[in-house]
Parts: sequence; structure tokens; C-alpha cells
Amino acid sequence: MEELQREPCPWRIIQDCGGAFAMGCIGGGVFSFWKGYKNSPPGSKLLGSFSAVKVRAPVLGGNFAVWGGLYSTFDCVLIGIRNKEDPWNSIGSGAITGAVLAARGGLKASVGAAVIGGIILAMIEGVGLALNRVMSEQYKPVMPQIPDPSQLGQHSQQVYQNPPTPNQ
Repeated sequence: MEELQREPCPWRIIQDCGGAFAMGCIGGGVFSFWKGYKNSPPGSKLLGSFSAVKVRAPVLGGNFAVWGGLYSTFDCVLIGIRNKEDPWNSIGSGAITGAVLAARGGLKASVGAAVIGGIILAMIEGVGLALNRVMSEQYKPVMPQIPDPSQLGQHSQQVYQNPPTPNQ
């Protein structure tokens, strides 16, 4: 089985930023469509839905892209500083990203967002590690079980003692 490898760091930032933008646009499009439909007057529900998607989905996609770009940048920085790629980089990147995005709100908001970002990424990494451990159980090598001749039935013992000849 081919191991899943990510792009090297400079390209990873661009790839994650684009993926986050796409997720934000799709999720924002679905949410904005529903919200536009709900808030539009009768008779123009569909037009209101599309109008809301056109206005709000790219904004949410851009917000996701900023988060994804910052997260990947900090992840690459931590990989470069620590010279290893492990879940602690991901957790630290989430915390730093939360702190940077909340920095305009002051030190208290920044620290709170850092804690929340670190906790969320720790939970995501924990679930990923648990799933990896559960799924890897099926690929462990198993010693083949050779049947014990004393446990075989009488018919099997006769076949082993007197194998049939091609003429029979």
C-alpha cells in the first residue's frame, strides 16, 4: 500500500489554502442558500437563495482560506524548527493560528483563541491516531494455523493413510 504523502512545505501552503477556500465556498454556498431561501419573501425564494449564495459564499471561502493558509504556514515553520513531522506540530499550528486571528481583540482574546485552537486540533489529531490504530489491526500478519492430525476425523485420517490412486 502506498503511503499517503503530502506536498513539500512551500507548495503545501498553497494547496491547503486552495482546499480551504473550496470547502468554505461549498459549505458557505449550502448555508447561504438555505438562509437566503428562509429570509426571502414568498414568490422570490429561489432568486433570494442564489443572491445570498453569490454574496456570502465567497466571503466565507476567503475566511477559510486565510485560516488554512495561516495554519499551513505555521505547520511548515514548526516542521522546520523541530525537524520532525508529528501531531504536536499540528496542535501548535492550530493554537498559533487561533492566537494570530484573534490578536485584534487583545491579549485575552488571543490567548483564549489559542487554547481553543490547540484543543480542537488535539481532538482532531487524537481521533486520527485512534482511527489509524484501529484500522491498522487488520493488516497485522497472522500466523497460519496448521491443523493437528490427531484432531482430524476418521475419514481424513484414512485419506492421509491411503491416498486414492489415479485408477480408482
